[in-house]
Amino acid sequence: MILLRRLLGDVLRRQRQRQGRTLREVSSSARVSLGYLSEVERGQKEASSELLSAICDALDVRMSELMREVSDELSLAELAASAAANEPVPAAVRPMLNSVSVTSVAGVPTERVTIKAPAEAVDVVAA
Repeated sequence: MILLRRLLGDVLRRQRQRQGRTLREVSSSARVSLGYLSEVERGQKEASSELLSAICDALDVRMSELMREVSDELSLAELAASAAANEPVPAAVRPMLNSVSVTSVAGVPTERVTIKAPAEAVDVVAA
């Protein structure tokens, strides 16, 4: 099962790490406890829209950008699940996709599958 809170937490963590910032710095700027922010990043807590807004402000990231990245992650996870179940990719999605190999979804190792995904939605990581 794909958990939205886990995907959201992964995206928030990546945004923070891209900026080279610590949990302590962001939690202080967002005025949220370090422990709670950590739980949100690990997908253990559901963040309210008010909390997300405060975190986005602290990270100087638009909420729409954050949600777009979460949406891309969700699309990839759904496509990977479909590929693992040998389900066909919907015809309406095919023209927008490029071939991508996936070995994990939301940090969870999976059987290696090749899916078609939007090129801009993929983070390439060297093994």
